[in-house]
Amino acid sequence: MEGSLPRNKSVYILPNLFTTASLLAGFLGILWAAAGSYESCAYAVLFSAIMDGLDGKVARLTGTSSEFGVQYDSLADLIAFGLAPSFLIFQYTLKNFNGMGTAACFLFTVCAALRLARFNISTSTANKKFFTGLPTPAAGCALACIILIDSGLPELFHSGISGFSLFCAIAIALLMVSRIRYASFKELGFLKAHPFRTMIPAIVIFALVVANPKVFISIILFGYILSGLVYTFITLPKMAKLANRISRHTEKHGDHPS
Repeated sequence: MEGSLPRNKSVYILPNLFTTASLLAGFLGILWAAAGSYESCAYAVLFSAIMDGLDGKVARLTGTSSEFGVQYDSLADLIAFGLAPSFLIFQYTLKNFNGMGTAACFLFTVCAALRLARFNISTSTANKKFFTGLPTPAAGCALACIILIDSGLPELFHSGISGFSLFCAIAIALLMVSRIRYASFKELGFLKAHPFRTMIPAIVIFALVVANPKVFISIILFGYILSGLVYTFITLPKMAKLANRISRHTEKHGDHPS
């Protein structure tokens, strides 16, 4: 058709519909948080994460990736996982800290924006197996899960939820802009090579989530946050030491001719 854009410059509708759904959920979540429907907002953030995961998958499967889609996705992520969770946690409990609560929520939003900007400019050169810094969807969902698990905690723990929320907002914000490495799960070679072996744990995890979604989704998210710390500060140094030992051993003994 005359005057139509080349395929690689077109604005592709299908993946951007999922991005729009993520943005809509974030927007509605803010409205619900302002109205005091905190759990509804938390679930909206989790729904945004599902839509955010689907838009990239759909774009890759259909071959409809575009620079427009990348930028639109980041803008939607800022609303859904930067602004909505920080406003939610502020309305829920951090407003009790006055200026400190406001500063913590603003820090979270700013760090989400910085994390997304850094991701956008490093997409072509980044390691596909790992993210540098905590991904914004995981960060936003972790804050949302604080609200979900609070309702199920014993009365004894309710008094400490405000301090815990303040700590999490600041710590998670800093993790987003850190150099800590988090698994991206984009290259699932092990899953493809061992489909049956990985199917059983997946079924168990799914059953646990269905049994108590609030608790086990929270455990998975905070476990993912801790996994990056363990990998960066424990696993990587051990791997580096092992590589140095092998290198020194090779240099010392050399290759003996047969």
